[in-house]
Amino acid sequence: MPTRERIGRVIFGTDTPAGRAFDVILLWAIVVSVVAVVLESVPSIRATYGAELVVAEWAFTVAFTVEYAFRLATARRPRRYASSFYGAIDLLAVLPSYLGLLFGGAPLLVVLRALRLLRVFRVLKLTRYLGEAGVLSRALGASRVKITVFLTFVLTVVLVVGSFMYVVEGPTSGFESIPVSVYWAIVTLTTVGYGDITPLTPLGRTLAAALMILGYAVIAVPTGIVTTELVRAGEARDGTTVRETPGRAAPRRECMACGLVGHGSDAGFCRRCGAALDQSEASETE
Repeated sequence: MPTRERIGRVIFGTDTPAGRAFDVILLWAIVVSVVAVVLESVPSIRATYGAELVVAEWAFTVAFTVEYAFRLATARRPRRYASSFYGAIDLLAVLPSYLGLLFGGAPLLVVLRALRLLRVFRVLKLTRYLGEAGVLSRALGASRVKITVFLTFVLTVVLVVGSFMYVVEGPTSGFESIPVSVYWAIVTLTTVGYGDITPLTPLGRTLAAALMILGYAVIAVPTGIVTTELVRAGEARDGTTVRETPGRAAPRRECMACGLVGHGSDAGFCRRCGAALDQSEASETE
């Protein structure tokens, strides 16, 4: 195997001890570098260990730059890697430090490096959980129309109530303008209740009480919408949506190869191991 392919297998793969060790070392380097950036923002720590933290940051920057260069050199399709999600994250991990040489304050942007911790899915073999992110994405996409209508209603309510409170309470109660009153309406509707602005008149307090009660619906409605779509998206992914007849339970087909239960009635193969369900069932009856 050529040297380029061997290095690429270590950098991009996790199927070898060297590849797993490389990713573990990389993850720890990311964590330590982010901790160093966070500590540098504390004035007392920066005053005592400022020089050491700067040296550590540049050491990590150089190391990640070398790693990014090796990824470009060993990738089968360098352009595709550079334009991919992880390629962009890898670039953002080193770019802010170099921008700091030109623009002050930019080194603090290296906290973007924390996004690279997503590679933990590769190390721990948890890539199958990315499917759950797909289910959530589809559920949110299916809910976008309903959520948009609901948010439009909420924005209308806070604008109307905020304007009304500006007229009722006025600057003497802290409602100095309509934007400030709308801010109060949003804080009240979401049941946050900072208390920095409070109504003083009986009419204003009555309206505030009504808005507080409405706030519970604000929490419940979008939660119900997204939950319904999550269930539908999960059923669509798993193929478990089966029409039930009265008094008869829905079939729960089991794969005899791996034991996974819950395949749809029209499924031909196991969604986990790929074994043919008909064959597994046939072997069970023989």
